[in-house]
Amino acid sequence: MSARTVATKPFEGQKPGTSGLRKRVSVFEQENYTENFVQCILNAIPGGAKGSTLVVGGDGRYYSKPAVQKIIRLAAGNGVSKLIIGQNGILSTPASSHLIRLRKATGGILLTASHNPGGPNADFGIKYNVENGGPAPESVTNAIFESTKTISEYSVVDGDDIDLSTIGERSFGELAIEIVDSVADYVEYLSQIFDFNLIRDFLATGFTVRFDALHGVTGPYARALFVERFGLSESAVQNCVPSEDFGGGHPDPNLTYARSLVEAVEKEGISFGAASDGDGDRNMILGKGAFVNPSDSVAIIADWAERAIPYFKGGIHGLARSMPTSGAIDRVAKARGYEVFEVPTGWKFFGNLMDAGRLSICGEESFGTGSDHIREKDGLWAVVAWLSILATANKEKPGTSVADVLQAHYAKYGRNFFSRYDYEEVSSEGAKAMIDQVSTLFTSSEFIGSKHGPFTVKEAGNFSYTDPIDGSVSKNQGLYAVFEDGSRIVFRLSGTGSSGATIRLYVEKYTQDASEYDADVQVGLKTLIDVALQLSDLEKYTGRSAPTVIT
Repeated sequence: MSARTVATKPFEGQKPGTSGLRKRVSVFEQENYTENFVQCILNAIPGGAKGSTLVVGGDGRYYSKPAVQKIIRLAAGNGVSKLIIGQNGILSTPASSHLIRLRKATGGILLTASHNPGGPNADFGIKYNVENGGPAPESVTNAIFESTKTISEYSVVDGDDIDLSTIGERSFGELAIEIVDSVADYVEYLSQIFDFNLIRDFLATGFTVRFDALHGVTGPYARALFVERFGLSESAVQNCVPSEDFGGGHPDPNLTYARSLVEAVEKEGISFGAASDGDGDRNMILGKGAFVNPSDSVAIIADWAERAIPYFKGGIHGLARSMPTSGAIDRVAKARGYEVFEVPTGWKFFGNLMDAGRLSICGEESFGTGSDHIREKDGLWAVVAWLSILATANKEKPGTSVADVLQAHYAKYGRNFFSRYDYEEVSSEGAKAMIDQVSTLFTSSEFIGSKHGPFTVKEAGNFSYTDPIDGSVSKNQGLYAVFEDGSRIVFRLSGTGSSGATIRLYVEKYTQDASEYDADVQVGLKTLIDVALQLSDLEKYTGRSAPTVIT
């Protein structure tokens, strides 16, 4: 089995974003398209692909298995020493990060489009994670992109497809391949982070749980946790068989796409509901009569961590949030004396802080929560963290619910009303024109001090971040306006879609008025949302009178 060289030509648009390259399946299925991009990843690996060890796996969406076979042939052709592959090509993104770190691998190739739909007519994605288990930094993604613009050939070894279903070691020419249990190492790691006995004893008291995997990768992980380790019945999990098209649904854990879970929690009076996305790095938390906004969720986890989660008994090194995320976690940091950071959207920005020992817990408003146990956001980690908090709270005060934990947090810190409006797959031209108009407005000197309804502009601009560890600068990370009462609006173009553009509008208002703590978010933010829509002329530019998703 010897390598052969295949002539190819560059494809336009193979620029990886913060979460890799995402396109329609039909794009990846083009002749040489997937091979080109994987070859460019191998070209860009720091230290080179030859002799490297790579972890391979993904969310199991349509086209994953053919892509794994292509990666095997390309890895062999480029002198990779070993591939560690999840059984059937399955590995959640958090499990991949853990496995890279556990096995001291060079990096990993992850096959996922995260929360985007799957299927023959939907989305596929490929991203590279580096040796710390986190997403590749811009130095690597830029190198990948530059390679995609000049690639003229790739190297492969031909041979029969490798059996991905059977755990064990095998070879493909000189390439060593190890097929591993997708679930075991990750679940064992969580058992070292949390007190599983505490959670199991608490759940045995009758506190009811429903977890929805949305037919994504976390189904087997959830069953191993909730049924096998925590002793719950099969009714505690739903939609837990991974599907190439996610059961025809949209594997995004929010109030719109996880509607069946939301309705079940209310109708059946379930104590605790949770969901995760296609690749397992996002989460949604709710209880009867209580939806936990992701911005509040990470703040509450940070507030309880030292007393509820054994992993943090030694102390918290620091907290962080993405810029659009509400300032709820900042208030916890101030009260507890923790260092706190505001970074651009993209998990890689947290990784540098973690590697430097300055960050323990962090989160993004886009349902991503995590800690320095790995270098990716981790949906099931957040769910188990909440079960740990509830178990601890119920030891202190039996009968404490999710709603009780929320209200206690507001009573202690005040409430950051927060919401995000997503306008998905709008015209790219219209979205760009709107962002250009907002940019001109928000960066003009005349905008400061101007009044808009009851709000007076205090500060505005385009967010820029200087990494305190390596000094790198990331500009144009989101347009923001802060008003004199502390309210805030943010506009961003998202890069996580595979077609068109997604505009995200974030609105935030802080209150210490206890009479508002249980108010409906949309009611509390209506005036601010109206101002944001007027300032942006969003409907004029996009033709959309309502968002696709509200969270």
